[in-house]
Amino acid sequence: MRLLFRNTKYNKNGARCRVIDSKKGVLVIILTYTLWGFMPIFWKQLAHVPADEVLAARIIWSFILTLGFILLINGGRQLWLDLKSLWAAKKKFFLLMLASFLISANWFFYVYAVSHDRIVETSLGYYINPLISMLLGAIFLKEKLSPAVKVAFLLAATGVLILTFSFGSLPWLALGMAFSFAFYGLIKKTIRLDALRGLAIETLFVFPLAIGYYFYLFSIDRVSFLQMGLSTDSLLLASGLITAFPLLLFAIGAPLIPMYMIGFLQYIAPSLMLLIGVFIYGEAFDVIKIISFSLIWSALILFTSSKFLEARGVRRANRKVSV
Repeated sequence: MRLLFRNTKYNKNGARCRVIDSKKGVLVIILTYTLWGFMPIFWKQLAHVPADEVLAARIIWSFILTLGFILLINGGRQLWLDLKSLWAAKKKFFLLMLASFLISANWFFYVYAVSHDRIVETSLGYYINPLISMLLGAIFLKEKLSPAVKVAFLLAATGVLILTFSFGSLPWLALGMAFSFAFYGLIKKTIRLDALRGLAIETLFVFPLAIGYYFYLFSIDRVSFLQMGLSTDSLLLASGLITAFPLLLFAIGAPLIPMYMIGFLQYIAPSLMLLIGVFIYGEAFDVIKIISFSLIWSALILFTSSKFLEARGVRRANRKVSV
């Protein structure tokens, strides 16, 4: 933290404001990842509702809540302009549609894992996600991987392989969450949209499907909403807020701090998920998992350290050029 704010505290021309903004950004991002980390406790309260209905409710109420907030802050015109701009560039339009299906799949994997007592596996998915994102960047965006990142990826892959052999099958929920979110991030990297309006548009793509699916559930009498009591209804309604609020916080905090700091802080969420799964819900964390996670943690330490040193080198080079 000291490194982040050093050399700027007493600069002239608004530097003190930049320090305050940076501190604010760090606090907001920590709060965001902490909320994401504690989310299993919320979704666990909906374990009695099938994951497919929870997903449909999450899409519907996320869209309604996000759209309502956008209209409340007079962002409706900009949202319409975003839609027109996307439609004019058909490739971006359909890429964002694909992104909406990917994030919906990610939500489903996550809710399914929590409701089936596999919270530890969700933490595994979000631990390995940054490494998969780096691999996709190298494949699709031709980004160069440093030797440290290559070693980190091999360590993480070894950890996943050990888990696979111990399970007798692939940890498909963890890999599904990691790959769906990594591909989602890859698409989002090529399409610049405000986080709040972006969420509204992404959920708009799948909103009709979610509504249609709810009608189907009603038709076969397999629906929980309005059938299982006020508590369940309130939780399903709150799923939209639980989805949208951390994203809004992230949109506020992310521009205020460097990317490497965001990358470092993102491990708060899976760490909390792991602790919640093991110590609150009593999920198994045996020797095999300890070995596997240790390899993955070593990979993340190596990965994060290399990115940190790389960012510091860039800052030093920029200071020399400015002098």
